[in-house]
Amino acid sequence: MTGDQVMIFGVLLLALIFFVWGRWRYDIVSLLVLLTAAIVGLVPWDQAFLGFGHPAVITVAAVLVASRGLLNSGVIDVMAGWLSRAGDSPTRQVASLTGLITLLSGFMNNVGAMALLLPVGVRMAIKSGNSPSILLMPLAFGSLLGGLLTLIGTPPNIIIATFRAESVGEPFSMFDFTPVGLGVAVAGWLFISMIGWRLVPARRSPSSKERLFEIENYLTEVLVPERAKLAGKTLQEVREVSKAEFQVLGLQSGEMKIASPSIFHPLMPGDILLVESDADELKIFLDDTGFKLGEEKKLGEEALSSEDMDIVEAVVKTDSRLIGRTARSVNMRWRYGVNLVGVARHGVQLHKRLGRVRFQPGDVLLIQVPREVLPEVLSTMGCLPLAERGLRLAHTRRIVLSVAIFGSAILAVAAGLLPVQIAVVLAAVAMVMGGILNLREVYTSIDWPVIILLGAMIPVGRALETTGGAGLIAESILAVSGNYTPVVSLAMLLVITMFLSDIVNNAAAAVLMAPIGLGVAQFMNLSPDPFLMAVAIGASCAFLTPIGHQSNTLVMGPGGYQFGDYWRMGLPMEMVIAVVSIPLIVLVWPFSG
Repeated sequence: MTGDQVMIFGVLLLALIFFVWGRWRYDIVSLLVLLTAAIVGLVPWDQAFLGFGHPAVITVAAVLVASRGLLNSGVIDVMAGWLSRAGDSPTRQVASLTGLITLLSGFMNNVGAMALLLPVGVRMAIKSGNSPSILLMPLAFGSLLGGLLTLIGTPPNIIIATFRAESVGEPFSMFDFTPVGLGVAVAGWLFISMIGWRLVPARRSPSSKERLFEIENYLTEVLVPERAKLAGKTLQEVREVSKAEFQVLGLQSGEMKIASPSIFHPLMPGDILLVESDADELKIFLDDTGFKLGEEKKLGEEALSSEDMDIVEAVVKTDSRLIGRTARSVNMRWRYGVNLVGVARHGVQLHKRLGRVRFQPGDVLLIQVPREVLPEVLSTMGCLPLAERGLRLAHTRRIVLSVAIFGSAILAVAAGLLPVQIAVVLAAVAMVMGGILNLREVYTSIDWPVIILLGAMIPVGRALETTGGAGLIAESILAVSGNYTPVVSLAMLLVITMFLSDIVNNAAAAVLMAPIGLGVAQFMNLSPDPFLMAVAIGASCAFLTPIGHQSNTLVMGPGGYQFGDYWRMGLPMEMVIAVVSIPLIVLVWPFSG
């Protein structure tokens, strides 16, 4: 083993440790890996950032923008409306939800599809009396299956296509993934619909605020008595006087009720405050202010809402700016106009002081927010609403235009008229010019952490190949499977990629395993196509953990799942995929090429 090989393996081992540890987000880790590789000489300095101009990076960004255009047009909402016919049977609900998201994820960003169908799934569960846990994990897994269908279905497919172009001079085309991907997706859908959902624990339903968030235990009416020393003072002045941790979520002054009053609102004798605080902090608040307890009665969420304010549940996305921070550190009230009322994690309400809770991906937040800015606030914070929004008004022109633009791009790529990166960027630009998207939505729809990950890891993947590290790993795989048919090497490559994708981002798994697949093919003097296709399938099948893919993380909080719940359905799911995909790969992409 050469010195360069030792260094590249050391760098990748550290990267794997940091990816699994999760202390820093994967885009930061990938940048550190790239910079380390450049500093030690594994990546030439003048080539360190060429990955950000790679066709795969441009294509992924453009697909995300085009997916947002399809959402804006309302065509996806119309399709989601069909789910109301699924009835109350868990089997039918799972089959319809999983089937629709599988279809959508074949042509658009699967997280975008999740954003639309996650609240639909929650509402279906509530309406039928089923636990959301039996619907949401199948929904997440279906979004991963859909990525197998086409070139643009998932970033790993785009990455694998570019590796093939560098290897044999021609990339995989739009529907080259379909023969194998469709067979695997159908098999996965049938397994989930008939058997898989029955393996998921029926966790406590976290979708009903009345059951998940018992906020009445933390809401108290506080009276401003006559001759109180702070009467006439503003809420801000009261906050400066008291050392307690509390939130004023409502105020009643005579006949006037105000939800989330301004901090500059003066408090007059006889006013009643709706205060959120635990017992210890409430006592400190009363001692500091001289205020008195009001009527002893249970207060529900109706006391927090008004014509202008709403109380909603939202799930923290994997790329949210809230992650790792507290409500106090991000100053939610000042920055977003939001009051944090409750936090639930894994289906259980947290009872620690809310201002000190550090947010994690998948947390469910109960927030009080101005109704008119709700969508913008949630988007800015990086959260998805769990309440099903009303379907967009059908706008025939926008639906027809968006489908025509997106369909034309797909046909142009399938016919070989344009490379995928050019066609999809043209589609994104056309959607902006057609009024389907505005420029702000273009930039907010791009998943920048994934873009950074790809741009940083592509040069590292090349370094793995140029140093001979990929060839060394390929030789090790052949040493184990060399006495058997090439199918055994193919199966090993698929399984290794699948398990790697369970612990790191699927795009990173594809970047690292594609050179190894090419190395195995080269040593065996076989066509690289079946091995690249095995990497593509394996990289998109992260079913064992909630950290393998954003879709899995997004449903963890709303579904009330524990970390170990995923393998119950995920392990047999991966076994089904391996059994189905390997014969299909060999049949469609023979070793002889």
